[in-house]
Amino acid sequence: MQKFNYHTHTYRCGHAQLDFTDEDYVLEFIKQGFNHICFTDHMPEKNKIDKRTNMRMDYKEKENYYKSIQELKEKYQKQIKIEIGFEAEYLPDDEENLFELKNEVDKIILGQHFIYGDDKRLRIFRQADFTDKELLRYAKYIETAMEKGLPDIIAHPDIYMLNRNSFGTIETKVANKICAAAEKYQIPLEINLTYPCLYYQNKRKNIIYPCKEFWQIASNYNIKVVYGIDAHFKEQIELFNESMEVANNHIGYETINKLHFCDENLV
Repeated sequence: MQKFNYHTHTYRCGHAQLDFTDEDYVLEFIKQGFNHICFTDHMPEKNKIDKRTNMRMDYKEKENYYKSIQELKEKYQKQIKIEIGFEAEYLPDDEENLFELKNEVDKIILGQHFIYGDDKRLRIFRQADFTDKELLRYAKYIETAMEKGLPDIIAHPDIYMLNRNSFGTIETKVANKICAAAEKYQIPLEINLTYPCLYYQNKRKNIIYPCKEFWQIASNYNIKVVYGIDAHFKEQIELFNESMEVANNHIGYETINKLHFCDENLV
């Protein structure tokens, strides 16, 4: 059973539980038997690119974030290993900021929530339709980030299916491109537990991701895999085991048993 989690947010992003402190997260992870966590809140942007509100910490909050997690790391060092990082999006014109942040933290997880569209504007999953060309650009951004050594983990690599109605030729091509790069650079891919957790809480009929077709393709590659709670709320940590079971059942155990799951030391 996985007892580490490298996908944990804080109130600073604006869409996590506002009354749940950094220390509350640590105490809840300890309570649930975890031995290693990494805080990976949505990265701040030195030059504002993502104009949405309540999506990431302000750049001025970065030092407070560092200070808080460092204090918790020292306070609870005998009970749990704590690291700090960011969930980042790769954009070609933001590399300087990205690598500056990487050099300051323990881990970067790449959660590619958007790309530049054909019109050179930001295209955000679930807020805009993506052309096939733009979907291939999504795969290219992830490939480039891995090639340049930016991410330690690729979060929800199948998130692109939020904009697709079926898993066809282009969707298959994107999956193979991401998986081939993950195998080449030995960067783990994350099975994201956001929707399985919502399913367990609300008994929703559909799980948007994990995308079982994506993971069927991934199972044919020699790649490392982790589960990511994507924790924004206390309940997600409490329901980790149940959410993981929902995800496994949805993907299918024939596929799950072929995947190469990491222990915490392989990431």
